[in-house]
Amino acid sequence: MSRIIKAAGYSLDGFRAAYQFEAAFRQVLWLNLILLLTLIFMPFAISIKMLLIITSFLSLIVELLNTGIEACVDHTSMTKHPLAKIAKDVGSAAQFLSLLLLFSLWTMALSSLLR
Repeated sequence: MSRIIKAAGYSLDGFRAAYQFEAAFRQVLWLNLILLLTLIFMPFAISIKMLLIITSFLSLIVELLNTGIEACVDHTSMTKHPLAKIAKDVGSAAQFLSLLLLFSLWTMALSSLLR
């Protein structure tokens, strides 16, 4: 049980660090909170709501991983290096794709209401 409590504490530390030090995480978090609150009032089928919730969590997870990659790269060296750029750019590309997925699914869900 103490291991679970410690793990939860480390997770909270991670959320705090990402929120405090990474503007992109704050933006993605607030975007998804707004979308999830909106979802409560939308007349979507439960399967669509589940898919939109999964996609919101996915975008948050990818942003946390991207933040971790950036922190590791910056810790290793602040000098410019081609591999460091690749690591940061790939993390950014992953986040772009997760947000594109979020946008696409919300667009499809909203367009289904207009039919």
